Amino acid sequence: MKKIIVAPLNWGLGHASRCVPIIRLLIKYKYSPVIATDGVALLFLKKEFPELETIQLPSYNIKYGKNLTKLLLFQTPKILKAITAERKVIEEYIQDHDDVIGVISDNRFGVRSDKVPSVYITHQVNVLSGMWTWLTSFVHQKIIRRFDECWIPDEELSLLSGKLSRSKRSLHQKYIGSLSRFSKENKKHLHDVVVVLSGLEPNRTQLEEKLHEALEEYKGKIVFIRGVLESEQKKDHKNNITIYNYVLSQELQEILNTAKVVVSRSGYSSIMDYAVTGKKAVLIPTKGQTEQEYLAKYLAQKGNIVSVSENMFCAKDIERAQDLSGLTVEDKILNKELLSLFKGK
Repeated sequence: MKKIIVAPLNWGLGHASRCVPIIRLLIKYKYSPVIATDGVALLFLKKEFPELETIQLPSYNIKYGKNLTKLLLFQTPKILKAITAERKVIEEYIQDHDDVIGVISDNRFGVRSDKVPSVYITHQVNVLSGMWTWLTSFVHQKIIRRFDECWIPDEELSLLSGKLSRSKRSLHQKYIGSLSRFSKENKKHLHDVVVVLSGLEPNRTQLEEKLHEALEEYKGKIVFIRGVLESEQKKDHKNNITIYNYVLSQELQEILNTAKVVVSRSGYSSIMDYAVTGKKAVLIPTKGQTEQEYLAKYLAQKGNIVSVSENMFCAKDIERAQDLSGLTVEDKILNKELLSLFKGK
């Protein structure tokens, strides 16, 4: 079987989770996906696809804080070193394996090759960074043009991503629809609130503590999915609250489809999941993460969801979300034509 390398960025689980439908598509059409990443992204995809070959890539080791743009600027030398290292790993692997016919990178700048067609996945053609947006967007688009195609996980009207995915420049872009590992199922509501925690520390833990405190007196049925990948899944019950350390795709699809309201960060992969499953949502952007702040505000202004800061969240926000339309997009099924770039190999 012909191999295609699939390499998501290890930034929480968002990039890895939205690569799940891509990997499924490759398997469906008799390709052999090779997963290339690091950290929790690699651990997650190993759990989802234990039978697949994997490549350990160098970690970007990005440290997170209140001013993400400033921190990324200071960490640029370290990130560039990791990009160079991952490019070397990929090139050596392709050189040693004649059956590799393509590369699909989700926001990993160094995972491409001049020897086989290379695809870049991003919803952030424009990278928001305040007064420096023009520069960060220019640099990112320059990187994108080094790839043969850019797959944008949204519709051409940018229904979910807004101005993040719009560009008048030619980037060899294809709008491929929302990338979600889930499908909508019409099921009875079993949970009043499902809290999906994700992202980097210490922000993940801080939000978890805040939400437990805010929902302490809430009488409905609550599910907390902590987003902590461990060797074994754990499930605890405390009064009206069920707590998982993590759940994999099939189980999470079941939980989401039986939830009235979802509470989570406003990461784009999460937004796509809620839109595909038609969820009403309360989105809490990570402070200082400009992309999440924009997405939450953009969707709230459209009247789809409730956007609230971490410090201001309360149980009444759940009632507000129930009165809104919620997120919804067509559950688009990926087809073989998306892989046409690799046909010549």
